[in-house]
Amino acid sequence: MSKENNLQKRFESRLLSPVGKGLGDLTSQPLVTDAGLLGWNLLREDISLPVAVLSESRLQHNLQWMKSFISTYGLKLAPHGKTTMSPALFHRQLEEGAWGITLATAPQVQAAYEFGVRRVIMANQLVGKANMAIVSRLLQNPDFEFYVIVDSATNVTQLGEFFAAAGQRLNLLLELGVAGGRTGVRDVATRDAVLVAVAQYPKSLALCGVEVYEGVLKEEAAIRDFLRLAVRELLTLEASGHLQGKRAILTGAGSAWFDLVAEEWAGLDKAWSGDQMARPLDIVLRPGCYLTHDVGIYKAAETRIHTNNPVARAMQTSLLPALQLWAYVLSIPEPGLAILGLGKRDAAFDAGLPIPAFHFRPGRDTAPAVAPAEWKLTAMMDQHAFMQIATDDDLAVGDMLVLDISHPCLTFDKWRQLLVVNDKFAVVDAVETFF
Repeated sequence: MSKENNLQKRFESRLLSPVGKGLGDLTSQPLVTDAGLLGWNLLREDISLPVAVLSESRLQHNLQWMKSFISTYGLKLAPHGKTTMSPALFHRQLEEGAWGITLATAPQVQAAYEFGVRRVIMANQLVGKANMAIVSRLLQNPDFEFYVIVDSATNVTQLGEFFAAAGQRLNLLLELGVAGGRTGVRDVATRDAVLVAVAQYPKSLALCGVEVYEGVLKEEAAIRDFLRLAVRELLTLEASGHLQGKRAILTGAGSAWFDLVAEEWAGLDKAWSGDQMARPLDIVLRPGCYLTHDVGIYKAAETRIHTNNPVARAMQTSLLPALQLWAYVLSIPEPGLAILGLGKRDAAFDAGLPIPAFHFRPGRDTAPAVAPAEWKLTAMMDQHAFMQIATDDDLAVGDMLVLDISHPCLTFDKWRQLLVVNDKFAVVDAVETFF
């Protein structure tokens, strides 16, 4: 059996954990990939609530939407996998044309590798011997293509020493940063020190391009200036002979401003030609939250994108929220207050509390109805949510609430298994996460 077949077998032979939350009553332990054969349906109360579910139709819509957007601009996509940390979803993104997967830590890279991902950008610094050892072991596979960012001569020296001792060559991307932002070189002196350090390890380090994260900036003009700086830096590195990889890489774009990155960098790969350019250029965008989208911070970003970006406007469709939480009403202890069986252990709350979207009463309703506009979560504890209601609202203990979320990253990391449902709320699949 080939290595790839072994990987596929490992991926498909995972067992659905019987002790996980958000599942039905399991009398046996089926495969994760057999979840759709269990006959579960949310409306029949086959599943323990609270539960996090993904809409199959909306996932597919969002995959196609981003594929169309990226291909229209002629760019490449390496979605940030930290959003979901779900290899099953990584593979869906790769199957829809993604160039690779972006990750943030060495253990995340290892998790993706174990399930067959073979091209990774680690959009973070690789620091510490144990983390370097993880990457070194993965690089023993010649089919594994890996890039990591650097922004200090100290880190470059640490990497150079470690990978020289291992007899391996590590691909680097120079990260540019901004004052008050996150990581990344802030000035010419720091950049030059990084370049000098890289040059000390010609056999163990290869500078392959430039990386930025524009999401630390909030104004369009500043973001465009930053993206243009990245282009100038890349051209300078190529012209001065500092780039050593087989292909040059220019990469940026989080989930909020990917449209500006596409606008600024589209066509650069075609202009990157001529005798002075020694290697082809890959322009790689890294949004991750598009897959599930949300009704909060990324919905606001999408509204701006559709207003201003001609490609998005021409597509005439939007990204759709594909991740929702379901919870029971546990108590109505006083007029105007309902307590839901859902809390900080289940849902993100850093960018706004979950928003009631639909209401369903088992045994009475045939389908979820739109929740009244006045229903609003006002606070969450570990396992409880406080929902404001009107005193005469038709709500009872045992009713189900369907809630939309803001910031999918910090909802995914609260679930080891998520169910995938069709438009009739029948379970058709399940995905695992590895945070």
